[in-house]
Amino acid sequence: MEEFAPEDGQLEWETPLYRTALAQYEQALPHADVQEFVAERLRYPERSLVVSVPVRLDSGRWTVFPGYRVQHSTVLGPTKGGIRYDPEVTLGECAALAMWMTWKCALLRLPYGGAKGGVRCTPRELSEDELQKITRRFTSELLPIIGPQEDIPAPDMATNEQTMAWMMDTYSMQVGHAVPEIVTGKPISLGGSLFRHEATGAGVVMVIERACQRLGWELAEQRCVVQGFGNVGGIAAAELDALGATVIAVSDLSGGVHDEGGLDVEALRRFAEERGSLAEWTESDRLTNDELLELPCDVLVLAAREDQVSAENAPRLQARLIAEGANGPTSLEADAILAERGILVLPDVLTNAGGVTVSYFEWVQDLGRLFWDRREIRAKLAEQLSDAFDRVWSLAEERGLSLRSAALVAGIREVAGALRSRGIYP
Repeated sequence: MEEFAPEDGQLEWETPLYRTALAQYEQALPHADVQEFVAERLRYPERSLVVSVPVRLDSGRWTVFPGYRVQHSTVLGPTKGGIRYDPEVTLGECAALAMWMTWKCALLRLPYGGAKGGVRCTPRELSEDELQKITRRFTSELLPIIGPQEDIPAPDMATNEQTMAWMMDTYSMQVGHAVPEIVTGKPISLGGSLFRHEATGAGVVMVIERACQRLGWELAEQRCVVQGFGNVGGIAAAELDALGATVIAVSDLSGGVHDEGGLDVEALRRFAEERGSLAEWTESDRLTNDELLELPCDVLVLAAREDQVSAENAPRLQARLIAEGANGPTSLEADAILAERGILVLPDVLTNAGGVTVSYFEWVQDLGRLFWDRREIRAKLAEQLSDAFDRVWSLAEERGLSLRSAALVAGIREVAGALRSRGIYP
C-alpha cells in the first residue's frame, strides 16, 4: 500500500514525550486488530497550529509568547483538551497529550477526539492582567480552529475557571452572543458544571477504590502517598482521607511533608490555599520529591506532571499500587520495571479521565441549557468510570496485558472502528 507517513526527520512535534505516546500506541497495536491504513492515520495528529502571542507587560515592555494547539483526531466528534501555561510547553508535548486524550475519550465512550494546547510562559512571574492579555490574544489566534462543534478547550496546568471565562468571553464577543459551550471548566455563573473542579481528583480515587475491590483490599486500610497537592492531588488526598485511608505524605512544588501516623489533610489544604504552597508547613517531617516517591506505602498517587517515574528510580519505589493522576508520569522503561516487580499501575488514560468526563457533562448541559445537581453528576461519573475500569480489567485478563496496554487497546479499537466505517476523505 502507499505510504503517507511523514518522512524520517520531518516530524515537527518529535520530542521524548511524543515518542513515549507513540511507543505506547505501537505496543498496543498488535492487540487492537486494526487495519493498517487506520493504524497509520492514527499515528499522527490531524492538525497542529503554532501561533505567536504578543503582549504588553505591566512594565510597558512588549513580549511575544509562543502558543500551540494540536488536534489529534476528529473521527468521533469535536476535539477536547486542556490549555496549559508553562515554561516547558512545546508542540511535541501538546501532540503527545492530544494523542492520549483521544484514547481517553474513546475509552470513556465520549463523542470527542483529543486535543491539547498551551502558551510557553512562566505564569508565576505574570500578573493577573498580563495573564488575561495572554489568554485573550491566544484565544483570538485560535479562532479559526476552535468552536463548540470543532474544538472545546478546558483548564490544565496553571489555568483555571478564570482563564476559561476569559476564553469564553473573547470567543463570544467575536460571534456576537454568549457561547458557554465553547469551553468547559468555567465558573458556575457562566454555565460551568457542578463537580467539575473536583472531578479529576475524585475520579482518581473512584478508580483506586474499584481496583481495591478487584484486588480484595479494603481502601480504608491502605496507606497512601500523593505526589502533587494541586487541583488533582489535593482533592485526591481529601477523598482518600474521607474514605478512611491514611495519607502519610503529600508534596507540591516546595517539597513534601510526611507523617507515618497520618496527615491532617484538611488542615494542609487550608494552609496551602492561604499560603500558596506547603513551603512553610512545620507540623510534619519535610522530605524531597524523590524521597516521597520512594516511601513504603500501599498506594502512590502521581498527580504532579510528566516523567516522574523513570528507569533510574523505578527499582526503588515501594508502593503496591500506583495511580496516575497526571498525564505521562511513568516512562516506558519504568513501566517494564514496575511490571517485573509486580507493582500494579492504574494508567493515566483511565485514572485521570474524571475531568474530561465531567467536562463532557458540562458541554451537554450548556448545549441543552439544562443543568444537573452535584449528586447526579457524581453518580454519572462513578458509573462511567466503573464501566471503563471493568472493560479494561477484563481485557487485561483475557489478553494477558498490562492495564495500560488494555486501556489503550480499548480506546484505539473505539476510534479505529469509527475511522474504518468513515474511511479517509477523499
